[in-house]
Amino acid sequence: MDTDAAAAPKVPAAVPHPGGAGSHRVELDLDLELRFVRSLLELAGDCLRWIGPGGEQREWRVTPGMRLGHEAHAGAGRLQLFDGGTCLATWRHTQDAFVAVQRLRDAFARVASGRSQAALHDEEASARCPICRTSIPAGQVDCPQCDAPEGTEAAAPSTWILLRLWRFARPYKRSLLLGFVLTLASTFATLVPPYLTMPLMDRVLIPTQRGEALDVGLATGYLGALLVAALVAWGLGYWRTYILALVAERIGADMRNITFSHLLNLSLEYFGGKRTGDLIARIGAETDRICVFLSLQLLDFATDLVMITMTAVILASIDPLLAVVTLAPLPFIVWLVYLVRDRLRFGFEQINRTWGEVTNVLADTIPGIRVVKAFAQESREVNRFAELNQKNLRMNDRVNRVWALFAPTVTLLTEIGLLVVWAFGIWQVAHDRVSIGVLTAFLAYIGRFFTRVDSMSRIVSFTQQAAAGAKRIFDVLDCVPTVPPPHQPLPLAPVEGRIALRDVTFQYGNHTVLRDINLEIAPGELVGLIGHSGSGKSTLANLICRFYDVSQGSISLDGRDVRTIDIAQYRKHIGVVLQEPFLFFGTIAENIAYGKPEATRADIIEAARAANAHDFILRLPFGYDSVVGERGQALSGGERQRISIARALLTNPRILILDEATSAVDSTTEKEIQKALDTLVQGRTTIAIAHRLSTLRKADRLVVLDKGEIVEVGTHDDLLARRGAYYRFCVNQSQQEGGGAMLLEVGA
Repeated sequence: MDTDAAAAPKVPAAVPHPGGAGSHRVELDLDLELRFVRSLLELAGDCLRWIGPGGEQREWRVTPGMRLGHEAHAGAGRLQLFDGGTCLATWRHTQDAFVAVQRLRDAFARVASGRSQAALHDEEASARCPICRTSIPAGQVDCPQCDAPEGTEAAAPSTWILLRLWRFARPYKRSLLLGFVLTLASTFATLVPPYLTMPLMDRVLIPTQRGEALDVGLATGYLGALLVAALVAWGLGYWRTYILALVAERIGADMRNITFSHLLNLSLEYFGGKRTGDLIARIGAETDRICVFLSLQLLDFATDLVMITMTAVILASIDPLLAVVTLAPLPFIVWLVYLVRDRLRFGFEQINRTWGEVTNVLADTIPGIRVVKAFAQESREVNRFAELNQKNLRMNDRVNRVWALFAPTVTLLTEIGLLVVWAFGIWQVAHDRVSIGVLTAFLAYIGRFFTRVDSMSRIVSFTQQAAAGAKRIFDVLDCVPTVPPPHQPLPLAPVEGRIALRDVTFQYGNHTVLRDINLEIAPGELVGLIGHSGSGKSTLANLICRFYDVSQGSISLDGRDVRTIDIAQYRKHIGVVLQEPFLFFGTIAENIAYGKPEATRADIIEAARAANAHDFILRLPFGYDSVVGERGQALSGGERQRISIARALLTNPRILILDEATSAVDSTTEKEIQKALDTLVQGRTTIAIAHRLSTLRKADRLVVLDKGEIVEVGTHDDLLARRGAYYRFCVNQSQQEGGGAMLLEVGA
């Protein structure tokens, strides 16, 4: 019996039921006619309950032999309850519920197997994120590796994450050591003048005030020493700042290079769940913030720490009791720093995430400005940007409220400390326990001491910002490619182009896209992939390119598993022509030579001629040196496609992937592109994906896919004679295009 999913109170998907282990509830969002209607499916103990519209319910007692079947197609899933060979109920859902449904199926299977409740609790399975393949803990929907969605609160990054920056600083450890030595020396030089004020006051000024003759030589000596100390401190400070700033800039540059390199080596699955603006913000703004922290703020912090330590030692050596009174406010300041650091760290993490969202709007809107203007959505995008900008403002206001209280409080404590020193010092002088010179020196030191304490307290803000930025950088660096390179890649012999897929199954996240694919393609053969949207054609091509790895089975090139071949070497023998060709900002010549930068101008022109692009290129104002604009917007769709074909021709690949290469152009342009493709496929193993059957009229074999499985393989005439899936596909397309001409054309 089919159960039509209907409206029900909205609950979070895949939230464990309070009943404990084995209790799960899943929000379903489609009915059997694929309309957006909400219902609730709940597993509580050994009872499976469905809550439909109006509160109606159905229940099934889970017994051994029962199972939940699940399949996915074109972004929608079907969940079925079976008892033996009998289907008891059917539900439908969108891709948003895939992880939740997988959890429910796992829990259902464990209940049906008769496991104990303790065993069920111990075996709470963790699903995997369909983006980065990270394990998702039981009871959680959002991936802990990927960014939390808007409105969720992520854990504040630990300040200890800054220690991981040592991997970038290690190559510069000698320069860092020199900078530290210069810091000690320059700090010591700055502490000399206050020490000289004691004899200057006691041996020159006070005796002169009492009427004694001024000792010009002694006064000149002290003043000269003060000048020398100032000059030495200036020189040492200059070299310290210069050297450490150079090191920090190089650390920042290395961080950007390594992060960008690692990012490009990640698999396509990672980019499928990331926003361009967020990644740009991480590599740009976050590394800049860390660089400023290392070059300026951390340097100031180290100087302040050395200054405070040396000052405390000098004060204790002059008068221990007065030193204790002087340092009395310090524990309160340390406690205050500890109190606010977590709030600041979490606040800056939220600010960074929000700023990434603001950048995402820019990254979406500016490249898509034609669509924005075509649909008159300027005000909508302005409002969207303003909302996120306002959210960023609220986050900053929240942090500023904490910081506005913290900074003046530290200043107040330092002022109180200075008053205490004055009061206690006056009492000490009145009882002849210290001289005026000692008190003057103490006041000079204490002024510097509390200035440094105040400066150190402000480093809390910068440290938390840097920690938040470092976390977002290491979130990228810690992500492991799902298509790993072989540990010991085998050398690649001359490629013939024989491709074999054996028992290939591929799962994206928790739903199966391809199932038990077996196909062998001979060298130089042209194979066409036919099927409805979502049948797995592009996924199959992506697996051959090794953009993804198979979940089960293997793909081999000339008898060698592609997972044993160096990825870069393997892909150099593959040319890809996509439905929407992507051109980089630059000249036409640079775009054609993208896959072979060392190509000569003669090679580029030859490839353009073969792609039927040479004539229109010469009509441009600057020929091959004409700038195509961002994403090739200065060219038409057909011109961009022929440039991409020339780009593929120039690399002379043995294997060619054509993914809907002519579906987005008019018939006249299609003929031009088809001529270029006819040249391109000669002598190459070619896998062509197309909805227009006319583009596959020269295919040696056609492979028909449906719901991730191969249902038919053969020539056009053979498949038509079978009157199966391919025949129905041809008939449907002929009807859509107005008659049977298509069948005749394909059969020509």
